[in-house]
Amino acid sequence: MDTFSHTLWGYGLFGYRGRPWIAVIFGAMPDLVSFGPFLVIRILSGTIEPGPPPLEIIPGWVSMNYNFSHSFVIAFLSIGIVAIFSKSIAFAMLGWLFHILLDFPFHTLDYFPVKIFWPLSSFVVDGISWGQPLVWLPNLAGITMLFVCRHFQKKNTR
Repeated sequence: MDTFSHTLWGYGLFGYRGRPWIAVIFGAMPDLVSFGPFLVIRILSGTIEPGPPPLEIIPGWVSMNYNFSHSFVIAFLSIGIVAIFSKSIAFAMLGWLFHILLDFPFHTLDYFPVKIFWPLSSFVVDGISWGQPLVWLPNLAGITMLFVCRHFQKKNTR
C-alpha cells in the first residue's frame, strides 16, 4: 500500500479520539522508518528516479528497518508498553498495526514481502501488488467511505 493511503487510514480510523497527529505519524511510520532515510539520501545525492527503486541499489539497512517496522511482534510490544502509560496514545498508535495488516496481503514475494512475525519467523505471504487496480480502487473507495462516515458521525454529535 502507498504511504499516503496508510496515513489516511491511520488518521481516519485512529485519529478521532484527540490524538490525530500521532495516528497520522503511526499510520505512515513503518514506511517512513524503512524508506524515508533512503529517500532523503537519494534526493540529496541526485539519484532519485520515479517509481520504486530497484532491489539491487537498496542497502541492507533498509530491509532491516522494514522488517522491524512491519512486524506485528514489534508493534504489539511497543503499543502494549505505551498503553501502560497512556491509553489514548496507544489507541492512536494502532495505525501502525493497521498499516501492517494492509501491507502483508498486498506485497509480493518479489518486492518487500512483509515478515509479519519477525524476528520470531520469516513467514511471508505472496500477495497481490498494491499497484493493481484490483487493490487500489477498493482502497480509494474504503478511504472515501471512512471519511464520509467520520464527517456524518462528527456532524451528528454536535
